[in-house]
Amino acid sequence: MTYQHLAASMTFLACSLLSGAAVAEIPIAIAGPMKGQFGLFGAQMRAGAEQAVKDINAAGGVNGEQLVLEVADDACNADQAVAVANQLIGKGVVFVAGHFCFSASLLASEVYADAGIVQISPATTLPKFTDERPGEGVFRLAPRDDAQGWIAGKFLAEHFKIGNVAILHDKTAYGKGLADAVKDAMNDQGKTESISLGFDAGENDYRSLVSQLSLEGIDAVYLGGYHPEAGLIKLEMDRQGLDAVLISGDALMTEDFWSVAGPAGNGTLLTYPQVPRDLSGAQDLVSALEESGNPSDRYALTTYAAIQAWADAANSAGATELSGVSKALEEGTFDTVLGAVTFDENGDSNVPTYVWYEWRDGAPNPM
Repeated sequence: MTYQHLAASMTFLACSLLSGAAVAEIPIAIAGPMKGQFGLFGAQMRAGAEQAVKDINAAGGVNGEQLVLEVADDACNADQAVAVANQLIGKGVVFVAGHFCFSASLLASEVYADAGIVQISPATTLPKFTDERPGEGVFRLAPRDDAQGWIAGKFLAEHFKIGNVAILHDKTAYGKGLADAVKDAMNDQGKTESISLGFDAGENDYRSLVSQLSLEGIDAVYLGGYHPEAGLIKLEMDRQGLDAVLISGDALMTEDFWSVAGPAGNGTLLTYPQVPRDLSGAQDLVSALEESGNPSDRYALTTYAAIQAWADAANSAGATELSGVSKALEEGTFDTVLGAVTFDENGDSNVPTYVWYEWRDGAPNPM
């Protein structure tokens, strides 16, 4: 069901109102950080969900019934997410688009699985979310972290086949996990790193680290970590004349990286999920959201697509029960603002995918 199809028809709703017939309602929900430091992501989720419900209802609803949206704030807190999940069960919801933070998604998924509620997270990238899914109704519309590692490892193996590669990480769970995934993928394709080591995050001086890279004659540095350390290391590489490519993950998709590295950051490569608002099929939705003063960023569109996919699956199943909808999600192809979406037996989706960006003149540009 495309955005255009959703927005095209008001027939069902108009006829129901004119005839005076009662319109049945189906409660669904979004759950995420609606306030606090992650509140802007919750605002995106809410904007996408409200627009999806509006468009689906205008096109006739789900199995002839209107959707009613519940909005739940989990504050990106695992305990609060469990409480929220139980509250949503009490309200009779049959589907949840959420949660956002991985700890909240993980614990809430157990509650939803026990209650027979379908869950599609528009944001959770942790592999464990679907690798250890507690039930058949757990899905995601977000790329897996290990997929990012595979893409970068493949790139290093192909483009630096005869070069010297260093694998660095900042000893955090994110940084080490990403660096290990890159190393494993690169090794699987026949390329061995020249050096692999961890460094302490939060330092102000990485001269000795970069000197070690220079002594090894490193051509490419893969860094698993965050922008402050990446910026300082790239700046030091430039100062010492180490002409090596710095490559990292999605944590470098921030202006703060350039604030640290400055022009030395030119040529830095990173992987990041494809930006949904750039997709041709998302333009009408982006316009509708912006015209109403709502955010049209990533999680607005992935949340919208999650509700689209669930609604189409429920229509295909002819009901909203867990077993039928889950089977439809696993077997179907769904026309969404993100393009054609499919889910595998693990609950993982085919979109969005990671793509390459290069920092040039103060901005990350698609390669």
